[in-house]
Amino acid sequence: MRSRADQISTTSYVQGESPRLDLRTGELVWVDIQAGRVHCGRLDGGVLTATRAYDIGGPVGVAVPCAEPGTGWALAVKDGFARLAEDGTVTRLVTGLTSGQDQMNDGACHPDGSFWAGSQAIPRAPRAGLFRLDPDGSVRRVLAGLTVANGIDFTPDGRTMFFVDTLPHRRLEAIDVSSGARRTVVQVDGGNPDGLALDDEGCVWVAVWDASQVRRYAPTGELLATVELPVPRPTAVCFQGSTLVITTASLGLTDPPAGSGHLFAVDVGVTGPPARGWCDGVKG
Repeated sequence: MRSRADQISTTSYVQGESPRLDLRTGELVWVDIQAGRVHCGRLDGGVLTATRAYDIGGPVGVAVPCAEPGTGWALAVKDGFARLAEDGTVTRLVTGLTSGQDQMNDGACHPDGSFWAGSQAIPRAPRAGLFRLDPDGSVRRVLAGLTVANGIDFTPDGRTMFFVDTLPHRRLEAIDVSSGARRTVVQVDGGNPDGLALDDEGCVWVAVWDASQVRRYAPTGELLATVELPVPRPTAVCFQGSTLVITTASLGLTDPPAGSGHLFAVDVGVTGPPARGWCDGVKG
C-alpha cells in the first residue's frame, strides 16, 4: 500500500523531531532539536494550530509527558535528562551522559513509567549509548557502543523494545527488555532510519531520512506500506487516532524543497496509542 502525506503546519522547523500525542491535553508535542525548542499544537480538520512553545536553552531530542496532568514534560537534553514545567521552568535531572559535541536524541517511555533515550556521537564514532531514567530519578546505561541511537517504542506488555540503530548499521532492531538480546528486524535501504512508532496491530512505522518516505514494517521485517512525502527528510512519527503525524527537517539541505521542515499527516487506516508518561511523581 502506498499513500501520500499532506502538509499540516504553517511553520517550518530546522530539525522537527519526536512528535508525541499528549493524552492529558489532546495536544501534539514536538521539538526542534537544534533550535532548542519544545512546541505544542492541536491538529483539527487537517490543520495544525500551534498553541505554545518553550525555549530550552540548548538542543532537545524529545519531550514526553509526565504521567500526571499539570506536571509538564520530561526531556532528553544535550547531556542528560531534564523536566519542563508548564510555566517554562527547566529543571536539570541528570547531567554528564554526553560530552563534547555529542548530544541526547530520541526516546520514549516504557509501560512501567521509565523514560528511555539514546544519544548520538558528533563526530560519528561508536561511543553513544541508550539510557533509562527511572521514576525514582535514578539512571543507568542500557546499551553502549552505539553511534546514533534513534527511534524507540515498546510493545504494550513492555517485553520488547523496537529500536533504530541509525548509523552505521541502518537497521530496525527488536530488543528483549529483560535479557537485552537484540535481533535485526530489517536492514533499511535507500536512506537512514530515524524515528518510529508502533501501531495497535503491532507493526512499526519508521521515518526514513533522505528517502522521502515513512515505511510500515511487520515485526518480522516485511514491508507492508509506504507513505510518500514531497520532502526528503522525514524524521519521526506519532499517531492521533488513525492519523499518522510526521515531522521533517530542513537541516543540511542547501536548496530545500518547499515544505521541508514542516509537519505532515496522513490517514493510514490503523490506529496507534498516545505517548506514555514518565511517572516522576512531581507536581508542577
